[in-house]
Amino acid sequence: MTETWLVVGLGNPGTQYSNNRHNVGQMVLDELASRIGGGFKTHKARAQVLEGRLGIGGPKIVLAKPMCYMNVSGGPVSALTKFFGIEADHVIAVHDEIDIPFNTVKLKIGGGEGGHNGLRDISKALATKDYLRVRVGVGRPPGRMDTADFVLRDFATAEKKELPFLLDEAADAVEMLVSSGLLAAQQKFHPAKN
Repeated sequence: MTETWLVVGLGNPGTQYSNNRHNVGQMVLDELASRIGGGFKTHKARAQVLEGRLGIGGPKIVLAKPMCYMNVSGGPVSALTKFFGIEADHVIAVHDEIDIPFNTVKLKIGGGEGGHNGLRDISKALATKDYLRVRVGVGRPPGRMDTADFVLRDFATAEKKELPFLLDEAADAVEMLVSSGLLAAQQKFHPAKN
């Protein structure tokens, strides 16, 4: 039996949110979809879904963009794991992360949600925190700006120039997680500490 992976790009539905920092997870999925070739289709689990393979004969992968607000992402994720028969350790959540600098990608399994309501809802729906996360750094809000206001804004002009490289790197990280495992991916994508 081939292993199937569920890769969930977190974000909010609707064009007014599509370029927000909070939607960077869905932007990464668009990059992965262009690599796999194919378009997203509406699934009964309240998500846009694209099924494909990573490379010829590679692992089966289900890309999913929940079509609900970020803080209720758990329902669609849980429904998709049941529909495709996927265990939590084969779920990869791709999401924005304010606790790491912009232009940085980090990977982990389990742990806290860091105040991220989308992750909190997924952990609750899956009844475990032990799923993989691809954390896409969007940086911290400037000054005293509210975190919610910050993540619901589009990337700054300077960031937009770098964004394609960040999305590319995050997509590479997802592919390596699936093909080589967490440790190998962390060794490649986490910069060595001096």
